[in-house]
Amino acid sequence: MQDVLDRMCRRIARHTDGMRLETPVPHVAIGVAHQNSAPVTTLYEPMVCAVLQGSKQVLIGDRMLRYGAGTCFIASLELPATGCVIEAARDAPYVVTALALDRDLLTSLLEEMPPAPSAAPPAGPASSFGVTPATAELLEAWDHLLALLDTPADIPFLAPSRERELLYRLLQGGHGPLLRQAGRADSRLSQVRRAIGWIRRNFDQTLRTETLAEIAGMSVPSFHRHFKAATAMSPLQYQKTLRLQAARRLLTTHTDAARAAYAVGYESASQFSREYARLFGTPPARDAERLRRAAQLGEAL
Repeated sequence: MQDVLDRMCRRIARHTDGMRLETPVPHVAIGVAHQNSAPVTTLYEPMVCAVLQGSKQVLIGDRMLRYGAGTCFIASLELPATGCVIEAARDAPYVVTALALDRDLLTSLLEEMPPAPSAAPPAGPASSFGVTPATAELLEAWDHLLALLDTPADIPFLAPSRERELLYRLLQGGHGPLLRQAGRADSRLSQVRRAIGWIRRNFDQTLRTETLAEIAGMSVPSFHRHFKAATAMSPLQYQKTLRLQAARRLLTTHTDAARAAYAVGYESASQFSREYARLFGTPPARDAERLRRAAQLGEAL
């Protein structure tokens, strides 16, 4: 398996020496980092990520995950997360590739596949994310997809079938049960996803658990259990993180802290400042100044 990892690393190095969130191959991202990074808080869209060299750490809600070469991380829902590279060096960089999950493709594939022989419904609420070792078959399929970066004329004709092959291998591996839940419209994860969609569209509004439970089609106690299991946080914590991330974006446009707080739904500027510093490690005004300086430096470079 190390031969495949090395081959994939060389392939990615030919196409980037940094992070490419978009490549000519649809849904595929690649990245290389030559040093450890500071924690970055962001919103993970549904995706699967394979680390080929080095390692990374991510905090989602109250769960900390570490994953290194030869492992796959998956997020089947939109998840606020704080991640950082923890093992990278100039002569042994962190190398990663990711595939954005196409839920329609996943659902159509599941409709054509027979049920997994040992597939049983989860005994309790299911998580929407996790880490598992990558199989040799999965890495070969992923390398098959990445190979299209070397032959861009083939992408329109071959990328769809190779992406489908990769999803098929994922369904056969350790992430299979989670992906089957994510691809079924009637699963608990899909019900939680409907509530998350409402929170994302209305993060600046007052959150009523009864409304979210109704959207998800669950009782209030059941909704709380399934939401917490899926995201490792409560609905209120989820909304709070979205608010703080939105406020941070506003602060980089020279909006003052109080105005940003009220714009994202806070009624107390002091509460906003406390919670902002707790999430991002520094008060809003100081963080905004640092972010603006970093942006100016990036433009200069």
